[in-house]
Amino acid sequence: MIDYAKVYLKAGDGGNGAVAWRREKYEPNGGPAGGDGGNGGSIVLRATRNLSTLDEFRYKTKYLAPNGEAGGKSKKFGKKGEDLYINVPMGTVIREAESNVIVKDMSVDGEEFVIAKGGKGGRGNVHFKSSIRQAPRFAEIGKKGQEIEVILELKILADVGLVGLPNVGKSTLISVISKAKPKIANYHFTTLDPNLGVVNIDRERSFIVADIPGLIEGASDGNGLGHDFLKHIERCRVLVHLVDISGIEGRDPIEDFKLINKELSLYDDRLGDKPMIVALNKSDLDYNNNADKFIEEFGEKYKIFTISAATTKGIKELIDGVYDLLSQSKAKEFDLMEEVDEDFLDSFYNKKIDYDLNFGKDGDIYLVYGKRVDNLLEKVDYKEYDGAMHFEKKLREMGVFDKLKEMGIEEGDSVAFGDIVFEYYE
Repeated sequence: MIDYAKVYLKAGDGGNGAVAWRREKYEPNGGPAGGDGGNGGSIVLRATRNLSTLDEFRYKTKYLAPNGEAGGKSKKFGKKGEDLYINVPMGTVIREAESNVIVKDMSVDGEEFVIAKGGKGGRGNVHFKSSIRQAPRFAEIGKKGQEIEVILELKILADVGLVGLPNVGKSTLISVISKAKPKIANYHFTTLDPNLGVVNIDRERSFIVADIPGLIEGASDGNGLGHDFLKHIERCRVLVHLVDISGIEGRDPIEDFKLINKELSLYDDRLGDKPMIVALNKSDLDYNNNADKFIEEFGEKYKIFTISAATTKGIKELIDGVYDLLSQSKAKEFDLMEEVDEDFLDSFYNKKIDYDLNFGKDGDIYLVYGKRVDNLLEKVDYKEYDGAMHFEKKLREMGVFDKLKEMGIEEGDSVAFGDIVFEYYE
């Protein structure tokens, strides 16, 4: 089961605006007629219940949305780049790769999220005509599309998680109570991937159960792929802890139970605090009355069922008990134990940051930086004369030169706008 992937996403760039002129029979003076560039395509993630793994991302790790087309003459708009939709399984958590913060939790079927926005198309020269500039010879450059490297992490969506040591009968139990067909064999670690099954009690009552591969001592530290297994029970509302009560492998059921509970708490305190039901499996082989000792030890704290998955003894009572506990559970359906980093979303997606403008000084160089400057540099071809004049006009409108004067700038001093350095002159 592929439940982890790192992918690079790049939205489409906006098309450049056009520099063009009217050439009509009865328009001797012509005029600007350059059309706008099309917006770049965005990348949209879409959650679906039709996928159960991230296998699609095993070999394809780079996704590029189409760019917008450049504007044309006669005020023709460039074609918009089509949005790129990428399907991910329900339960996929999106992390920004560098910071590892959670950007989005895709837990609702059909939910869509724009992970990278396409760049805005540049305006054609028709927009820059004025009473003093009758023939603008420049147009805006299309804005670059957003790019981001993300980690996709699948955390299975199940109401109930079956936990316990290897070979305690979890796979047999899920095959008995649902239509799931896990691999079953009498050796440890038969189950290497989580299995999901739907338990139908009657027409109106059902729940989803996940068979989690066996945990071992040190699972909270990653032993035995512990982290890979434990993360799949984070969303479960109720845990069913299976214990091999027979003791036929020479183990102490009470110590086994304490060991797994300790690993759950070490991984995350909230995991150890989840509502839990105990199922004492293989009771048909309990020749030493281990069940009586176990109930005496833990009967006051946990709801305990004595079952045999092999003979189906006590299975109905266990299912009813699990459903009753689910009905009482206050946890939200498929609640995520970690939080989405809203600050990251604000800085990466929120359009308000486009108005960020900052000033500073590094030695003899005055610094002007922020999203407003970056956006202006992306749009304007300052190497052309008309473009440079437009760039200077926008800086004056933004109050940049007034601020630089307050800071003590003099003619001939150097000013850095982003990575571009100019000499200052009145």
